[in-house]
Amino acid sequence: MKKLVLTGAAGRLGSYLREPLSRMCDTLVSTDIVDDLGTLYPGETYVRADLADLAPMVELSKDADMIVHFGAVCDEAPFEQLLGPNFVGAYNVWEAAYRNNVRRVIYASSIHAVGMHPKTDFIGIDAPHRPDTFYGLAKCFAEDLASLYWDKRQIEAVCLRILSCAQVSNPRAVGSWLSYDDLIQLVTRAIDTPVTGFSVIYGVSNNDRAPVDNSGAAYLGYRPKDNAEEHAVAIFAEAGPLDPADPGNMCHGGPFASVQLGNSGVATMNIVDDRKKT
Repeated sequence: MKKLVLTGAAGRLGSYLREPLSRMCDTLVSTDIVDDLGTLYPGETYVRADLADLAPMVELSKDADMIVHFGAVCDEAPFEQLLGPNFVGAYNVWEAAYRNNVRRVIYASSIHAVGMHPKTDFIGIDAPHRPDTFYGLAKCFAEDLASLYWDKRQIEAVCLRILSCAQVSNPRAVGSWLSYDDLIQLVTRAIDTPVTGFSVIYGVSNNDRAPVDNSGAAYLGYRPKDNAEEHAVAIFAEAGPLDPADPGNMCHGGPFASVQLGNSGVATMNIVDDRKKT
C-alpha cells in the first residue's frame, strides 16, 4: 500500500502496531496528541493532531489507502470528557475517510460495547449492543457509524472488539487475553483481507476459556496462536473465590460492568504499562 494512517500511535497498543504497519506501506502517518513520538520507523512520519478537530483529520488522511483508528480516551470517564475524542473523533475519522476516498477504516472497538451481556452467554459477533459504560456507549456509536458509512457511502470497516490486550493479571484475563502478537495478526488480517464490507470481530487470543465466538468472522482469516491457560492455576489461586453477585465477575465487561458511570474502570485493573519503546 502507498499510505496508512494510525491514530492513537502514542498509546500502548499503538506502540506495538507502528513497526508492522510501517512495513505494509510506503508511508505510515502516525498521529496522536503528544509532542514527540520518539524514534520513527523507516517510512513513518508523525503528525500531532486532535481527533476532535475535523480539519487535521481530513488533511493527514489525504491519499491514504486505509485508516487504523486506535485513538481515544481508553477508559471510562464523565461523558463530557469522552464526547470530543471518542464520539466526535470517531465521526471525524469516518468523515475524513469519506472526503478522501479512503477505502477502509480498521477500528479499535471493545468488548465494552457488549459488556453487560452475562459471561456465561457465549456471544457471537451478532450480539446486540449492551454497553457497560459511557466508554462502551462510544464504541457502540462508532460501530453504528461504521455500519452507516458502509451502507450509505461504501467505506469498508472492520471493528475489532478487543477484550483485554494487556498482561494476564486477573481471572477474567485468562479468558479475555489478547497477546500483542495476536493483536498484530488481527490488524494485519483486517487490512489485507481483500473485501470486508462492514465487519465485526472479537480481539481475543486462542484461550481455552475465551468467552466469545468468532466463527461468524472466519472470512477475515484471523487465527490466533497464543493461549492464557498457562497462567490459570497461579491466577486463580491468588484471586481466591469470586463473588458471583458482582457484575464485574459475571459480565463480559469485567470491572467496567461494576463501576459507576463516569468512574475509571482501568484504575481497578492493575494494567502494566509495557508499551514498546523506540
